[in-house]
Amino acid sequence: MEKREDLNQTKNKNGGFKAKSQKLKAKLLKSYYGNPIKDMKLIAITGTTGKTTVAHYVHEILRAADEQVAVLASDQPFKTQMLHKFLSDAWKAGANYVIVTVPAETLRDNVFYGLPVHIAAMTNFVTAGLNDLTPEEYLEDEKTLFDMEPDVVILNRDDANYDTFTEFKGKKATIEYGLTGKDVKILNSKLYPKGTEAKISIKSEIIDVATFVPGEVAVPYMACAAAIAHALGIKADNIIDGIAEYTA
Repeated sequence: MEKREDLNQTKNKNGGFKAKSQKLKAKLLKSYYGNPIKDMKLIAITGTTGKTTVAHYVHEILRAADEQVAVLASDQPFKTQMLHKFLSDAWKAGANYVIVTVPAETLRDNVFYGLPVHIAAMTNFVTAGLNDLTPEEYLEDEKTLFDMEPDVVILNRDDANYDTFTEFKGKKATIEYGLTGKDVKILNSKLYPKGTEAKISIKSEIIDVATFVPGEVAVPYMACAAAIAHALGIKADNIIDGIAEYTA
């Protein structure tokens, strides 16, 4: 028993050292690159599946609204330096929005430390989509993002683990989407061999969206993107055009 406690203490101590080191590195990189995020809005998209698709939907929606936007979308973890270089390059290119997909492993490494998150959106929590993480480890990592006090939090009301995430709240707003979503509601959908259609209610406005992404999973992804766009004040026509523009 004592040996196990010693091992746990060593693990916790090493983890603490690593966290402090990562935070220091993030501070140094933020200073080195001149803190470009101060002039941009950061949209962080997390979840076990669908992050990349939602990120590209939002990218196209913002482009349809004539906004300058950069996207870093991948299911693979990335390092602190890569993120800060991306933000610097986006700022130099004139972006006012940056979209980043956020694997849980990246959150564990405190890669986002010190960055203001405008929107934190979650696609879903599918345990089958986890790699080497236990569900408990994954949830703890996700909590790291939502504890950064984003202005707006967007949650999937239909997710089987929704109750676990109800503690996550945005400083300015918390938006729910899904078949049972109170803010962005999926009314119906149609599946085709090469695409998907859905009717979505955004508050009191009903829109028809269509995508070249086939399959039922595309429906909540479109709803998530619509919820993010709604939080940004993007018009319905731009949401429709942007979703239609993306091809996987």
